[in-house]
Amino acid sequence: MADYCDGRGPLTDPDLSEPAGATTEPFAECVLCRSPTEYPESRKGVTLCPVCEWQEAQRTSCSG
Repeated sequence: MADYCDGRGPLTDPDLSEPAGATTEPFAECVLCRSPTEYPESRKGVTLCPVCEWQEAQRTSCSG
């Protein structure tokens, strides 16, 4: 079994320096409050910030 460490510390891959899914593209603005969202500007459709997403889900949920 090969060791992942060569005595100088864990081996690192420069291609993996950013987390998976990380992007350097700017974030889109929320269409309701203009706060930054979790989505890149290239995302299609309506983009909402986490707060507005939660509020929209509360408004559209069934009160049963």
